[in-house]
Amino acid sequence: MATVAGAHGDRVRRVRELQTVKGRREHERFAFEGPTLLDEALRSGAQIVEIYATERAYEEYALVREAEKGGTAVFLVDDRTAQRLSTVESATGIVAVAPLRYAPLGDVTRLKRVLVLADLNDPGNAGTLLRSAEAFNVQGVVFGSDGVEPYHPKVVRAAMGAIFRLSLCIAEPAAFAAAVRENQGEILGLDMEGDDVRTVVPAERSALVVGHERRGLGPWSAFCTRRIAIPMNGPTESLNAAVAGSIALYALAR
Repeated sequence: MATVAGAHGDRVRRVRELQTVKGRREHERFAFEGPTLLDEALRSGAQIVEIYATERAYEEYALVREAEKGGTAVFLVDDRTAQRLSTVESATGIVAVAPLRYAPLGDVTRLKRVLVLADLNDPGNAGTLLRSAEAFNVQGVVFGSDGVEPYHPKVVRAAMGAIFRLSLCIAEPAAFAAAVRENQGEILGLDMEGDDVRTVVPAERSALVVGHERRGLGPWSAFCTRRIAIPMNGPTESLNAAVAGSIALYALAR
């Protein structure tokens, strides 16, 4: 049977600390919320360290009890504590904790299809691009070291489970480019002045770099071996980073 966790206990305090970058780095864990993401994590075989659930959620969602039977520690919390552990306006009553999972840069750049988020700051854009990456057969995603980190709560929510299945790492431009060269890959930079993406046939091993929402490719630009663009017929000057990146991923996957 699940253990009751006190509202002001050390366990609850540590989970609250996972709402910050500093806390996630210190504890090497992250928290995610709700039955949908918990189901995605379980189906993906992700390691779940512990689950915090209200009594109502514990009774309502069989997957919490299934995780408990599988060896995951489950702690019961009251509604007020559940809200304190939540990063959304209306708490779901389920918060799970899992280890941060990063792959070595060399392993990621050996994959055939890689997406690079060139210092994107918007966590919604980053999470959406993770979801699109998985949809269009990308195996690994590199986050620029000056942008949002992969396990930001909003990134995790927007990724809708892709966070548990993709190979992830954080890198600076020069180190990333060196690893790609070592693995004989090419780096495609998404840029308005590039070649029509519909005409591009990517190399056997390639990485697509999607730039910052306002600054574009920035320091990553110097390391791109080719520029590709999404032609637009209408008066719109530019596309949202998540939209542009998703379109490019789809076109390259064809």
